[in-house]
Amino acid sequence: MAGVNTKRKFGFIFPMASGHLNPSLPVARALVEEGHEVNYLCREQMKEAIEDTGATYHSEVDELRELYEGRQLDIMGCLTDLQKEFGLEEDPLIIAMFKVKEIMLEMMLPGILRWLRKTGAEAVVVCPLMNKEACWAAQIIGIPCIGILTTAGPGSLRSATLDWLAKMGYTPERCLEERRAYQPLNEAIDRLRSSYGLEIAVDEDMLPVGICVVAQKSALTLVTTVEFLADPVAPDVQQVYEADRTEFVFVGPLLDKAGAKRAAGHKIQPQESAEAVKVGDDADPLTLLRNARAAGRKVVFASMGTVITGDMPELGWANRIKVDGVPQGLSGQELCQAAWGGLFDRLGAREEGDNAAPLLLVSVGPQQDALENMSVPANAFCLPVMPQVDILKQGVDMFLTHGGQNSFMESLSMGVPVLVCPGFADQPVNAEKAVQLGVGLQVERPMCDASDATKVAAKYRQDVAEAVDRVFTTPAFRAKAEECALQMRSA
Repeated sequence: MAGVNTKRKFGFIFPMASGHLNPSLPVARALVEEGHEVNYLCREQMKEAIEDTGATYHSEVDELRELYEGRQLDIMGCLTDLQKEFGLEEDPLIIAMFKVKEIMLEMMLPGILRWLRKTGAEAVVVCPLMNKEACWAAQIIGIPCIGILTTAGPGSLRSATLDWLAKMGYTPERCLEERRAYQPLNEAIDRLRSSYGLEIAVDEDMLPVGICVVAQKSALTLVTTVEFLADPVAPDVQQVYEADRTEFVFVGPLLDKAGAKRAAGHKIQPQESAEAVKVGDDADPLTLLRNARAAGRKVVFASMGTVITGDMPELGWANRIKVDGVPQGLSGQELCQAAWGGLFDRLGAREEGDNAAPLLLVSVGPQQDALENMSVPANAFCLPVMPQVDILKQGVDMFLTHGGQNSFMESLSMGVPVLVCPGFADQPVNAEKAVQLGVGLQVERPMCDASDATKVAAKYRQDVAEAVDRVFTTPAFRAKAEECALQMRSA
């Protein structure tokens, strides 16, 4: 990295995914404060949080003309358009993404290269899971790439991949077989090899399952966990990393300064105001929290993250996970409302002015119908977005969470017991880890025929209420969480 008196230019390239972007913000802020120049290539929804660091925001849509010309201007809409262009409408969106990744890479590279040269970037900082194109571009230009891995270490990728594929009725073998057989993909790989000299293999992201190609090709990868909480790395994956001398540096949760802006509560599509979901007086949540603490009341914080409460196809608010192309289980809305409902059922005040009841701070996301048909108790304060890190730092008695890696690590680092209601990807793994560590409980996401969703959601709500009661009233969970926080500080 740069010396004290040497000013450098850094290009940060991150997706419109707050869980992947937010840990990069304190890194960017520190670089800017040291006098370095930081430019971000990202989406409009992330602009405010990016500019709060002192970095300069650049629009991905404006720069990646070859990708977005004639297609929808949001990344998921663009991917949907590519599905249609290449006859992949019957595939689950994630499987279609596997088949068109290198096709998209070919469209993205010209814009990425132009941007890196225009900004004069001397190093690139990227999300290694979602911005592979940035790593390839850095290699083409000849500048170092640094990754920020926002999962439970390099070992987490295998279990998350297998779980996600299984939920869609896929195996790694089936996924690879379909990739190998898809001719437009193979043709794109051939062109990338000849045009840029890239050593791309059709199997590189899946052999072995859980390998991170960007980490292999990066100068180093920062990992936002600590080693004793990291998922174990499979032997075949470890062998590849050791052969390539891949360097991972465990840095723990990257927490920004108090009051810093974070990306949250956004939609992929341009969104209308979500202020209609506000429930409570005009006080800000931190003031309410401090007042509750001063009055001797307990406080519970709840957030189901940004993806399930957003509008991502197949994973968002109105969608169900597809298994062999058939929507199954609870929608994002049904899952979130059942979780919040369980919290309200167990800890909601029965009447106005019940000061013995705990304060419930609930971050509900950007949907205007977030609390539709729900009875919100008087002791609950609900907003689309809340300052999660600041709330956890102030101290809460329980965190009802989806179990995303950032939320999980933030809660553990502050000794807060959790009830995890996982959605997808690494969230079920973190939920199991919470139980194993003794810091909380989980209520697994139920899978069922869509026709049974109403009945299953009601049962899920009951299960959440029972788990809320156990975590909230059992001191052992708090003791284990505080023990974990102490270990993290000394790691």
